[in-house]
Formats: sequence, C-alpha cells, structure tokens
Amino acid sequence: EEDACREVSDVGHRRVYVTDRLGMPLIESVTGPEMKTPTEVAEVGEILRRLVRSTGKVRTGIGAGRQDVNVSVTGGTRIEIKGVPRIPRIPLLTYNEAMRQWNLLRLRKELHHRGVTPETFQAKTEDVTRLLRKTRFEPIRRAISEGKLVKCVVLTKFKGLLRWQTQTDTYFSREISDRVRVIACLTTLPNIVHSDSPSETLSTADWQAVKKATGASDEDTVVLVWGDLIDADTGAKEITIRAKEATIGIPSETRQALRDGTNGFERILPGPDRMYPDTDLPPKRIMQERLDQIRKGMPKYYWTHEAWYHTLGIPQDTIRPLAISPFVTLFETAAKEWKLDPVLVAMAFIQYPKRLKRKMLPVNAINVDSMTTILTALRDGKITREGVLPAMELLARNGVVDQFLTAPIPPSQGVQAFIAQIIEDVSKKNIPTREQVVRTAMHLLMKKLRGKVAGAEVENMLQTRLEG
Repeated sequence: EEDACREVSDVGHRRVYVTDRLGMPLIESVTGPEMKTPTEVAEVGEILRRLVRSTGKVRTGIGAGRQDVNVSVTGGTRIEIKGVPRIPRIPLLTYNEAMRQWNLLRLRKELHHRGVTPETFQAKTEDVTRLLRKTRFEPIRRAISEGKLVKCVVLTKFKGLLRWQTQTDTYFSREISDRVRVIACLTTLPNIVHSDSPSETLSTADWQAVKKATGASDEDTVVLVWGDLIDADTGAKEITIRAKEATIGIPSETRQALRDGTNGFERILPGPDRMYPDTDLPPKRIMQERLDQIRKGMPKYYWTHEAWYHTLGIPQDTIRPLAISPFVTLFETAAKEWKLDPVLVAMAFIQYPKRLKRKMLPVNAINVDSMTTILTALRDGKITREGVLPAMELLARNGVVDQFLTAPIPPSQGVQAFIAQIIEDVSKKNIPTREQVVRTAMHLLMKKLRGKVAGAEVENMLQTRLEG
C-alpha cells in the first residue's frame, strides 16, 4: 500500500509503492529531491502514507507497502536502500547511510594522501593454503580439511583502513565482506579475515608467515578469503575491486535495510541493460482533459479535514485516524446535514470499535453502511445518543441490529410505571443513602431503557418520583 521511499541528501527522493495482497507493486509514487534531513524524510513518508490511506482505496500495516530510501550527500552518489518496511526506521537508516558516504569520502581522501589513487592502486593475490594447513583458526582449518583453498590479497598502503569506521559500529571491512558474501556466494560468516584486526583470528606466527610469503610490508593490509576454487578466486577479485573503488569514492549500489539501523550491500545498481525490459517502455502521454476529470473526483486532503475537526472540538487522539478513515464522508454528512453531535459521531467511528475489541468482539460488521443505519436511527429519534454504543455492540455480536433500532420507544406513562417498580424493588434492599439509591436505580433503569430514553430524562423522572 503505502509507505514510502525517498531520496535524501542535500537532496531527497521518495517513492511510495501501493501493493496488492500478493505484495506486487501497483503504484509507485516518487517525490522530488526536497528532503534535507533524516527526520524530514520520515515526515514526508508519513504524509504520503496517510494521503494514500485517505483515498479509502488502500490498506496500511507492516508489509502492505515498501519504501525505497535514496540517500546522497555532497560529493557522494545516490544510494538506494530497498524495501524499508516501517517509517520509524527511516531516520536512523538515512543517518547511517549519510554517515557511511561521508566516511567513505574521508577514506578516499586518506588514500590519496597516502599516494593511493585509481591510477596508482596496487593489489596482488596469492594462494596461501599450504602455509595455513596447521592453523588453529577454526574456519580456515575446517575449510582446508574440506579441500578448499585460501587466497590472500595484499592491499598496498592500506594498513589500518579496514578498521575505518563507516556506519555506527561498522567498518570498511564490512563493505568488503558484504561484497564477498553476495558476489562470491561465500555466505558463512566470517568469510574474510584481515591483518588490521588480527586478534581472535590467525596467530601472530601465521600472520607473519603469510606476510613474508606474499612480500607484504608494514604499510600494507593482508586479507584472507577461503572457499572452493571458483568462489575463492571470485572472492579475492571482489576484495580487490572494492578496495580500488575506495580510491574513487562511493560506488552506486542498492543496499538492504538492517534491523539495527545500518545497511548492507545488496547489488550493484543496474546500468543501461535493465533486468526488467518493461521499465524501459516509453512514457504514455496523459492528456490535460483526463487530469482535469481526475481532479474533479479527488477527495479533500486529509489535513483539510483535520483542521476542521479541531474547530469542532474532536478529541485529539481521534482526529488523525478519523481524517484517513472510510467514515470521512459520512462524518461530514452527519455533522453538517443531520446536525448530530460531531464529538459523539467521531467517537462512534474511532473509539467505540476499540472498546468493542477490548471485549474481544469482532468489528468487521462496523462499516459505512451499518453506521449509516445506526446514525440515521439517531437522527430520526429512534434511539438516543446512549444507544449508539449498545447498537454497535449488538451489531458486533450478532451481525444485525435492526430489531434494536426499530423497537418502539416506551411512552412516558410506561417509563413512569417502570420507575415506580424499580424504586419499590430498590427500597427493599436497605440501601443506606439516597445517593446510593439513585445510583442503583439508574443502573437498573438504563439497563432496561438505554438507547431508547435519554439518560438525563430518566434521571430527572427518577429524582422527581423520589422527591414526590
């Protein structure tokens, strides 16, 4: 349905996917590059979510929509974080991606300061399986015992840079590990180890043997990757590719949102050769006449309804859900044309179903048609305001409410007789105070008359009878 996708930066874009029950995209909404901060991105996401919900044509909830958050910073590039399921996750995801890009730009600057540019970048790969046959590092020891290979990549003048922070508690080595995981299909972690973080991996003697055999200097970083012949070779190549990309800047990628608010590599952004040819179909021109016709049938924006609800004194916690509910048009009719109490009607639409749910009652039958029937009965005096909730409860329990709505209103004489009987019954209970007598009698009376006679009228008749 609903949520959103956008682009931030300096600039920001946002897309909203509307999906069917199978999760297939039906509508994609794209904003202009207007959002400047992570919070603004989430705010726009909420606006678009509520906007599409207010049409009455879409549903909301986790999984009903997906948001692609596109982030760029000055000097960076557009990075697309795919499929964010919840708007509250967007600010932290956006912040971490902006941090990642700034830190990658700083990493490039550091590399250039060391004399490592795209033109001077150097790396070499060697097979070090034989050197590590007796290692005590379990992942490599087990891989060698299974007949797999260990490849060593020496990154010239990269010492310490695989520990370069990119996101919160995340380092450049993760950029490399993610590439190896996705491209080389080495999904079991750890899938690499490196000399910038030697603890709890190889022993000092193992690292020294590898460095000596490969000719690595103290200014270099050594990265090990292991797997079958093809996977190990592919992994070594990806390590080299990603390291060289660090000298260029920020590679254009699609990244996946992670639960901790960081993101990980998913795939390289597609170039001119697209995976899905239909995305390259030429645009279809929409004529002005069609746009004008569509605008005639468009509902009011939900924020217009919210502003009006404020003037009516609708409870604050009811205004927002009411403005995007299916009851918007019926509420306007009830308040403007039928002159019903707007607060009562708003409560009936939004708060009363919650009360029924707390009683473990289903509320599927409470819809625009059934509420029209109940409010029409209220308008025509067939029930009182106290009868709205009982009518809805009957509807939830039985699926029908006609008998309650059409039941005749007791005549005044009949109500008086009923009050007299209740007073007689209550007087036999030896209730000590008048206040308690009134409260007990009102409880019994409203249980019988609620919804057909106004509570204030019943209480007035009761007080008069007691005083007489």
